[in-house]
This record gives sequence, structure tokens and C-alpha cells, in this order.
Amino acid sequence: MKNRFSQQPLGKLKFLVVVSLTLLCASIANAETLSVSSPDGKIIIKVSNDKLLTYSVVVDGVPLINNSYLDLVLDGVKSLAKKPVIVSSQSDSVQETLSPEVRVKSATIANNYNQLMINFDNKISLNFRAFNNGVAYRFETHIDGNIIVNKEVAEFNFSAKANVYYPEEDGFYSHNERQYIYQSITNIDNNKLASTPALVDAGRVKVVITETGLEDYPGLWLLGNGKDGLQATFANFPLSKAPKAPWLDRNEPITKRAKYLAKTKGQRTFPWRVFAIARNDAELITNQLTYQLASPNRIGDTSWIKPGKVAWDWFNSNNLYGVDFKAGINTQTYKYYIDFAAQYGIEYVILDEGWYPLGDLLGTVESMDVPAIIAHAKSKGVNIILWASWLTLRDQFDAAMDRIAKLGAVGIKPDFFQRDDQEMVNFYWKIADAAAKRHLMVDFHGAYKPAGLRRTYPNVISREGVKGMEWNKWSYDVTPEHNTTLPFIRMVAGPMDYTPGAMSNAHGPLSYHGADPEYQDFAPRFDRPMSQTTRAHQIALLTVYESPLQMMADTPTQYQSENESTKFMSKVPSVWDETIALDGKIGDFLAVARRSGEEWFVGAINDENARILKLDLSFLAANKQYQITIIKDGINANHWAEDYKKVTMLITSKDILDMDMAPAGGYTARISPL
Repeated sequence: MKNRFSQQPLGKLKFLVVVSLTLLCASIANAETLSVSSPDGKIIIKVSNDKLLTYSVVVDGVPLINNSYLDLVLDGVKSLAKKPVIVSSQSDSVQETLSPEVRVKSATIANNYNQLMINFDNKISLNFRAFNNGVAYRFETHIDGNIIVNKEVAEFNFSAKANVYYPEEDGFYSHNERQYIYQSITNIDNNKLASTPALVDAGRVKVVITETGLEDYPGLWLLGNGKDGLQATFANFPLSKAPKAPWLDRNEPITKRAKYLAKTKGQRTFPWRVFAIARNDAELITNQLTYQLASPNRIGDTSWIKPGKVAWDWFNSNNLYGVDFKAGINTQTYKYYIDFAAQYGIEYVILDEGWYPLGDLLGTVESMDVPAIIAHAKSKGVNIILWASWLTLRDQFDAAMDRIAKLGAVGIKPDFFQRDDQEMVNFYWKIADAAAKRHLMVDFHGAYKPAGLRRTYPNVISREGVKGMEWNKWSYDVTPEHNTTLPFIRMVAGPMDYTPGAMSNAHGPLSYHGADPEYQDFAPRFDRPMSQTTRAHQIALLTVYESPLQMMADTPTQYQSENESTKFMSKVPSVWDETIALDGKIGDFLAVARRSGEEWFVGAINDENARILKLDLSFLAANKQYQITIIKDGINANHWAEDYKKVTMLITSKDILDMDMAPAGGYTARISPL
């Protein structure tokens, strides 16, 4: 059996125990059940080959997932639906410590699990792993040459009448920017399509269903069965596309798909199907299974990858005021952005849509002297990231990538992908590889959720695939309830480029529950957008939401006029050495503490209901004194969402603070040792 740790970087492996047990075909061909349990013994996976290949999951002695059918249907290969014959199995136990090249939640990750590998007589294997906080499985094939995958069957049949936070989609052609609609799982039939991740509320436990290790294969989507379960579905391989209109630089709808999912190598592993399990909601915040299960770093040296914050232009429509030039997509505006970034120690400025003539990444715009902008940025210690439409990038790929690198940019933001079939997934990997060769970071927008690429190519530093704050420009969708739902579902899959930091704050229909309508002052405004939260909530998002490339979305002159808020945000790190989920409930509130070096940052966000949270500071080192600086909702924040208060005091680990949060409110704190 191949050494599965051959790709493990040196220095990452701390302690490893491997116990291998191979059972001969003669002894287990008629076996009905094999099992594997988590290291603490509280989660058990059972696999049966009685008639069909099925699995079940038991948590704390109570069934969670009932017998659910699995199959990988290959062209010309016997299906596992036909009385699957087990020829051997192996059991392993692994204890190791991972050190992410780009730390998101923590500087190290304990990667402890028990594994069961089952080998069938059709040269297909099934690998199950059981962790203390979840389970995962994937198929492997051991077939010479290439194969055609016609279908993958995956059922998720829950034992009780569960509910689900379901990101329902209109079709496979999507930015995957959805709201999570809470409903009974029995209401979801096979006509209701959803992207992943999704969260199942099984009563005693919560389960986030997602995937990782997605490579050369289509992404995982969900349908219901109208009973008590969900089932996998996938976008088949695209065969033809709508003709590209001369004025369209980003949309390529699929007009015909093949009858198969993928044509791929016969010797390979397939994506992991991941179930992140939590007994209480807050445990989901520290779950890192999607990173743990992904393939290790393939690019070698990563010292050039620098997380940081970004002054972003598109959300605020390049609106500057109080300046002596006409603001817009021009050289003077971006030099102003750069000067602002340098003033506050913000590492990056992005040049979003408009820096090149749409449809031609090799062209120039008369008002934009990009070389001069990048030279000015470098003189100020600021770096530039360049936006690109994915379709133009694809059509001019090598020349465009070379140009972006030669201009001196340090990153790219490709956008508007809207697909995750095998062809498009492979293009993501092509971009990641070509960018790494040129020392460019990548922030995918208009994208599917993170699914392991960020570990294999650590230069893929962040990703959208989330209904973020930009939706305030044209909708009422980004409510405080939406904000307090995202960390428990979408963020479990990986970093999310939500783009926080709005300085214009108001109360929307759901952000002032039961209020007099005169206080519901939010309105969608495209060119002068606002948030449906308080100011303190917006500042807290920089600590609560994970993105190693964290956008600050408002306009520089707005930030300069709100200097106190901006100074606080500019000091919040974008990567963390340690994360502690203090308390939280999906859709209601979340409080999290994160450490960077010796400093701690705390962020808490609230839904539309006012509440008081206790900030227990026992996570701090004992016998030390700290200074805490708090930004919290002002006394009138329930009427005027921009009202906040700054408080500074001395504290120790023995202190417990009562923190008031207004409707749609929050608080944030920076804690420094004396």
C-alpha cells in the first residue's frame, strides 16, 4: 500500500500511529458490517455491503444518519449496487500536528482520526475517517488508463425529523451567493436544488455537509428526497455554450451537458464528503476538517504570500469627496487610495473592474496609468491586486498572467465564474498554479465555496462564494440574521470574502425588531451603500469573519472622517494564532476571541434582538494585567445605528464584563498585555 504520508511536508508530522489490518477476501466476502470510531469513541461509522453499499453514523450512542446508499458508477465497471464484494480492508489511527502556511483560525491544527479503508473487487476503494468533530469519506479508483464517471450516488438519511439551513439555488449556473432558509427537511424534494455547504439541525447535534479535495471533478450540490434525507447531485460535463456576444466579457451559459460527470484518470482519489458535527453551535466555528482533509502544499516556498487588509474600490463606487480632482476610475483616485492605505498601515489596494478595457486584459484605459499607480504604491509600501473577468482571463491566459506579473501586481481577483462543473473546477486549479509560478496571490470571486484548493495552493488566499455586504447596494437580503448565520455554515468551508467595514449604518426591516417604522432607515443605494447593522457590528466583523485578505469596503474619505473607527479596524490582523468560540447560536449571535502573538481581539455580532453577553476573560493568561479597548454600541444605537462608544480599561483573566448589544449590534475589543 502506498505511503499516504509521502506528501506530508517535513516538520508537520509530530506523532503518528499506524495500525494496519488486512482481511483476506475469503474471510470477509460475506461480512455485513465494518466500523470505525472517532479517537474519543463518541462517533461511530458503520459500513454494510448487504445488497447495497450503505453507511450509517452514530453520535453519543444515538443514530444520526441511517443506512444511506453510496456508489461510484463508472463506464464499463461493475457498480457497487450489485452486491458489492469486499476483498480487503485496513484500519489506521493517526495523530499529527499540521502547521498551515496561511493560518486562518490557528497556527497549528491537531489532526487526529481513525480510518477505515475498504477495497472492493471492482478496483474501487472507499476511505472513511472519523474525527472527534466529524466524519468524512471518499472514493478511490485503481484502474489503468482513463475512466468515465457517469454518476456518484450519495445519500444522507437522517434518523429524526430534522430541519435544515438550505441555500436553495435556481440552477447550476450561479455565484453561490444565497441565504440559508431554515425549514423542515421533509419539505425538500428532488426539485429543490442547493449548493453546499448546508447545515442540518438534527436536534441534539448540528451537521454541516460540504466537501474538500475537489480536483478534476464537479462540485457537490444537494437535493431532497421529500422524506428525512438529502442526496448528492452534480453538474454534468459541459458540451456546448451560448455564443459569446461581443459586449459580454463574463457570462458563458451552458446550452448542453454530457451524460457523464467527468472524464478523468483511473488511478486517483475523489473529493471528500465532509460532515462537520457539533453538539453546540459554537463548536462549528473552530472546525477545520475541510483544511485537514485537503491535499498538502504543492508549491513549495510560500514566504512571499502575505495576508493583510485591502482598501477596496468597487463597493463604494470610487466615491471620494473633499478632494481637488474628479473621483472615478482614474490615476489620481487610485493614488489617493494608496495614500490612505499607507496612512493606516493597510497592506493592499485593489484595482477592480475598469482598470483595463473590458474584454481585453492586454489593453489600456486612457484615464488609468497602471504602471504609475503601481510605482506610487511601492514607494508607499503598499501593494496592488488586479481584478479580471474569468472569461477574458481564459481567452488571453498566458499573456494576461504575464502582463499582471510584469506590471508588478502581487495578486489577482478573477471574477464571475458561476460554475463548478469539471471543466470550471480545472480552470480554478490552472489559475492557482499559474499564479503561484508568478508569485501572485488569488482571491476568487463569483466563485463556488472553498473546497481544499487553499491548502494545496496556499496562494489561493481567500474566496467569495458568499452573499456578502455588496448585496446592500441593491437588496434587503444582508440582514443581521444573515450575518449571524454565515459563520456557522459558509465559514466552516473556509475563508469568505464578505467585504465588511461599512461606515454608513442604518436599521433595516429586520434589524430593529418591532420598532417604529421611523427608525427603519435602511435603503438599498448602489453608489452610496450602507449596512443594515450598527457601526460596532461592522467593526466586529473584521474579527468575527475569516479572510486572510480582508477587504475594508468603504471609501477612504469616509474612513478618514471616521478616524477612530478606522484606526481600530486597521490594527485588526487578518490571520490568527488561536481562535476560541466564546458563545453563539446560529442566526442569533456569535462571540469569538482570537489571538495574534500576545494580543487578543474579541468580536461579537447580534441579530435583530437586543441582548447582553457576558465576556468571560478567563482565556487570558493568569497573573497578568491587560489593557482592553472596546468599541461597543452607543446608548442610542437602537435608533441611530452609527452611535458607538469607545471604552478603555485595565483587566485581568478574572474579570467578567457585561456587554450590551443593540438590535443588529455588536462589540469588539483589542486586548494588549501590559
